[in-house]
Amino acid sequence: MRIHILDLRFQGIPGLIASYLIESGGEYALIETGPGSTLETLRAAIRAVGVDESAIKKIFVTHIHLDHAGAAGWFAQQGATVYCHPNATRHLIDPSKLIDSARMVYGHLMDKLWGDMLPAPVDRVVALQDKESVRLGEIEIIAWDTPGHARHHHAFIIGDICFTGDVAGMRLENSRYLSVTAAPPQFDPVSYGQSLDRLMAANFKTLYLTHFGVVSDVEWHLSTYRQRVAEVYERVAADFQAGVSVEENRRNYALAEHAIAMQAGVSEELWRKGE
Repeated sequence: MRIHILDLRFQGIPGLIASYLIESGGEYALIETGPGSTLETLRAAIRAVGVDESAIKKIFVTHIHLDHAGAAGWFAQQGATVYCHPNATRHLIDPSKLIDSARMVYGHLMDKLWGDMLPAPVDRVVALQDKESVRLGEIEIIAWDTPGHARHHHAFIIGDICFTGDVAGMRLENSRYLSVTAAPPQFDPVSYGQSLDRLMAANFKTLYLTHFGVVSDVEWHLSTYRQRVAEVYERVAADFQAGVSVEENRRNYALAEHAIAMQAGVSEELWRKGE
């Protein structure tokens, strides 16, 4: 098996969103497609490692947020099969509600950030249950139900390797600052902690983060990230319960995270990149 890390250079910035090209026994799959806005970058990256994109017949998306699955419909329209969480299938087949919701958040920046999300043909979308697997050449890719960041979230397992999507957070340039991926409205700290406990118990050798890259200090990363999820939730919830305004809560969050990042040795340049 070979794993190629494809940097999608989101908004022209390296090291923010990764797609993973898996090669085994003459077959090819992608784990994560990134957004529609980086589709051409992804296609070029696939060709740059010597693979014809038409050879990619299997697509695995950890969840259907636009930075992870926005380009999945395009591959499905080319004949690839997209594998996803059961709660994600309808949004891949008809992404209109997802797009409308995102447009409410991002407004005029929507198209620049995320581009198009094309609908996937019904017969090209396959839901995977927890622990269900798909063969790729000589390996099995196993889906693990890992809610917390979203209710429709899978991690994908190959042997002692885990492709984490967003369940293990964001860690840029292998820094010691772990940013909590907590997109509304499905953030659930209890489920998040349970999913991280499940990953820790598996003793994976390597994690592959969508944001971004290879993590080899797995025990430290997962245990620290579990603490970070609880810490962030408790801090934001305490402000909310104290009657702090949304705007002030947001400012407090940014200031606290900046201080934590600086204490972890992150440069101002790397902080701005992650921000």
